[in-house]
Order: sequence, then C-alpha cells, then structure tokens
Amino acid sequence: MKVHTYKLPDPAFSWDDLKTDTFGLVPVIVQDEKTMEVRMLAYMNEESFNMTIKTGRMTYFSRSRKELWVKGLTSGNIQYVKSLVADCDKDTILAAVYQEGDVSCHTGSRTCFFNKITSLPEDESAQNKAVQSPWSEK
Repeated sequence: MKVHTYKLPDPAFSWDDLKTDTFGLVPVIVQDEKTMEVRMLAYMNEESFNMTIKTGRMTYFSRSRKELWVKGLTSGNIQYVKSLVADCDKDTILAAVYQEGDVSCHTGSRTCFFNKITSLPEDESAQNKAVQSPWSEK
C-alpha cells in the first residue's frame, strides 16, 4: 500500500483561532468529497490538526486510546484532505475527503451513520409534502 503525503496550502487561520472543548479537542465531520455522504465524526487536537495540514492525510486524536490516529494506516482506508472548513463559531471542522477503500467505520461499514432512528416514509418523501414544524409561526 502506497501512502501519499502532500502539503496543503497554508491555512487561512491557525489552531489557536479554533474554539476547543474542555479537553482541547474540536469535532470533525468527515464527508466524502464526491458523494457528499457523511462518513464519520472524529476529533482533532492541535497536533493532529497540524499533522493533517502538513501531510494532507486526515489525522485525528483518539479519545479512547489518547493518541494520534492517521486514518487508514492500519485498515488501508486512508483519507486524503480535499478541504477543511470551520463552522460559523469555529468550534467544528467539516472535512471533505477522498478516501482509498470503501470502509470508514471500525465496524466495517462504509459510514458510521447506519443506525436509523426515524425518517419519513418513502411515500411521504416522494410526494414532497411540506411538513410544518411545531415551532413555526401559525
């Protein structure tokens, strides 16, 4: 397996511009750059953020193992950065990635988001019916 490394352009702002949680972490929503599918949610600390910028490979901080984790070094499902964008509060990062391999989840699934809680029935969605929010003005 050949792992590529490339330096991203200088970021528009530094780690210090992001708002971290009490553990010094920022959540990262990881999205497939072609399909727009949400692949996973992970966390970065300052070291993993800087490593991601330096190598172009998504590097996270594992909260359970308390160590850096380069996505795919063990599984072969390496994620390469296409873009990193901070939200309006600068407390969450959205990462668009190109991923070698199809599996993102440690369970062997393509995405970590497969435990359906609820959704509109297909016939409701297909008819494009407007659903009024209980919070909307009457």
